[in-house]
Amino acid sequence: MSSLSSRARGTVSRAADNPTLERLTRAGFIGYGILHLLFAWVIVRVASGGPAADGDQSGAMQEIADEPFGLVLVVAIVVGLVAMAVWQVLEMLRERRPTERLASAGRAAFYLYLAFSGVKVVRGKKSSSADTQQDTAEGLLASSGGRVAVLVAGLVLAGLGGWLAFVGVTGRFEKHLRVGETAAATRRLVRRLGTAGFVAKGLAYGIAGVLFVLAAWRYEPDRARGLDAALRTLAGEPYGTGLLLVVAAGFAAYGLFAVTEARFRKV
Repeated sequence: MSSLSSRARGTVSRAADNPTLERLTRAGFIGYGILHLLFAWVIVRVASGGPAADGDQSGAMQEIADEPFGLVLVVAIVVGLVAMAVWQVLEMLRERRPTERLASAGRAAFYLYLAFSGVKVVRGKKSSSADTQQDTAEGLLASSGGRVAVLVAGLVLAGLGGWLAFVGVTGRFEKHLRVGETAAATRRLVRRLGTAGFVAKGLAYGIAGVLFVLAAWRYEPDRARGLDAALRTLAGEPYGTGLLLVVAAGFAAYGLFAVTEARFRKV
């Protein structure tokens, strides 16, 4: 049994170290960064009160698709996201620590979710992921068990937001990077981009989680729209515009950080 396990682990390691997969994964980080930069622009439009796509990653993809040659770029981003998901699945299979395996599984699921959103955009479907989340929540809230499920989802999302902010503040993201031999100025830039990006994402996801909890508690399914609801809730608050612009700057920083990951991430 141990021999079979060792043989299987060796097969997984060889697959994970495939040069083609590594190149596609690194290209995926560039696409992931572009997606966050476009998302930052969507947030700016929400803050300014102008017409905007959904305030989430699917809205950012739709923004890309509406530009000349945008669909080609969306397809490239989808391919990169799928490669990133495969890489994380392989990392999960060869990782021995339960927490790291769980983290890899979560990343893989998220990359696949974004890839699926991109596929829908490529196929010409303008279905809103925020609307889908709201419709799903509305169906779940019709029963007591469903309300508990929405409540738990909100707590998980809020916890994820807190964890992302913690990762940003403590610089834990640096353990996944190969920046030890780079110039000190490069290391400082990467750290600052990562810190700002992770904290901004943590704030946005944390607010989204709180809104999910409120949706379950008060039976208000319109709050269960993920990041879109979080951003639009901020927009309606005093000083919300300024805070949204700060969040937008943070997501832009994360986008630039993701582009640097294409070079420095341990893959």
